[in-house]
Amino acid sequence: MDTPALYATAWAILPPMIAIVLALITKEVYSSLFLGVLTGAILYAGADFDGVVNHVLSDGLIASLTDGWNVGILIFLVILGIIVALMNLSGGSKAFGGWALKRVRSRMAAEIATVLLGIVIFVDDYFNCLTVGSVMKPVTDEFKVSRAKLAYIIDATAAPVCIIAPVSSWAAAVSSFAGEGENGIALFIRCIPYNFYAIFTLVMMFSLIFMKFDYANMAQFERNAIENGDLFTVVDANAELADAAEEGSDKGIVLDLVFPVVVLVVSCVLGMVYTGGFFGGADFVTAFSDSDASIGLSMGALVALVIIIAYYTIRRTISFGDCMSCIPEGMKAMVPPILVLTLAWSLKAMTDSLGLADYVSRLVEGMSGTAVGVIPAALFLIACVLAFASGTSWGTFGILIPLGLAITTSHPELATPVIAACMAGAVYGDHCSPISDTTIMASAGANCNHVSHVSSQLPYATTVAIVSAISYVISGYTSSPVIPLVVGVVLMVGVLFFFRGREGSFRVPDSVNVNKAAAE
Repeated sequence: MDTPALYATAWAILPPMIAIVLALITKEVYSSLFLGVLTGAILYAGADFDGVVNHVLSDGLIASLTDGWNVGILIFLVILGIIVALMNLSGGSKAFGGWALKRVRSRMAAEIATVLLGIVIFVDDYFNCLTVGSVMKPVTDEFKVSRAKLAYIIDATAAPVCIIAPVSSWAAAVSSFAGEGENGIALFIRCIPYNFYAIFTLVMMFSLIFMKFDYANMAQFERNAIENGDLFTVVDANAELADAAEEGSDKGIVLDLVFPVVVLVVSCVLGMVYTGGFFGGADFVTAFSDSDASIGLSMGALVALVIIIAYYTIRRTISFGDCMSCIPEGMKAMVPPILVLTLAWSLKAMTDSLGLADYVSRLVEGMSGTAVGVIPAALFLIACVLAFASGTSWGTFGILIPLGLAITTSHPELATPVIAACMAGAVYGDHCSPISDTTIMASAGANCNHVSHVSSQLPYATTVAIVSAISYVISGYTSSPVIPLVVGVVLMVGVLFFFRGREGSFRVPDSVNVNKAAAE
């Protein structure tokens, strides 16, 4: 079909906006995403019924499920689901929860431990989301941390941490978009102190924990968890089924969880550097820069699965037959996030066919006459909108980073803050968009209703984004990241004190009664 009449116009943003608004209103994500996909197909094909159906199926759903990168991520998800099922059946998760509860004495300590684990697992955001959730759920549940709050912590230590970690799949993605003659990893490292959104997200998380309060939608979830013992607030059948499947054996030991997690981390790291040529002579950093996260993660997870099954069988924690029964169970547990991911990828295919990237590129290219100092802030906001609407941070990198480098050719002193602004805005969208794969996986990792996660996280992420935009305005007129960083941190903490004193915020009691299992 020829280029549609609405190609590269403002109409290209309509499909994701419909999906996002409907999801927040109806609290139902599958139909909302599908209607977004359908809207994109109608805008593309017009009144041609066959064209609409073909675009939804061939160019949307089927194309998404046959894309090599997507299939690799789905394989990784399924294998991770199987590994989690094995850890639960062995009783490793329950044993770790009991061990941690003897050392984690307070709700604050449980939240801090979750944040620190998320920071430590910085290699990849997908791996982070599902691993942190499966390990820390038993601990946060005992201290009545709502699943929405757990999902926020998981999500906020995924993309925001990966974007400031030089050894991560994200560093590899950003470095690949650097201009000719530019060292991608060196550019990434120079951008770290200017990545205000990621830094302020960490400041906000620790501040909320130490100040013992929550505001906006999160306050409702936390109040209900502490006062009524309801960790979900919004009933989610998939989450309840997943929780029921995680009861596990009473015979497991802590090693039954620690060993599989360590094997999985090591295998995934080795898998990623293998795809980057590490075993062919490339140094570790270069191998990470050139890695293929999709193949590397799925390869590493598969090797880890074989080792973990052998471990449980040799230790006689689980029989070989029971290990095999975990395969369909793990796959079933991943069906909801796989469905959402498939629809989200199909929605992105719709926006691609409508020329959303070209539309945004024209907007950015028209900024050459803009006051030089506000360019970082302007690009940050454009990246926020683009990543939120498309649900992809890496796609946003690919569009805006080359344009940012081109815009700053005559102002090289702004190159670093401008590129950092593009990265930070992309991370905001990845962090909180309902159609972002990382947001979807954070919901899955916490066994939390997806819309509950999005609606409670969005005010927090947007607060950080507003403070970050102010810091980017300052960075456009200074030659150092120190002043905008200091101003941003002070402003971030000041805003939180303001929200803490407002009616509607929820202050966590100094002592929270743990669940019965913890008391025993």
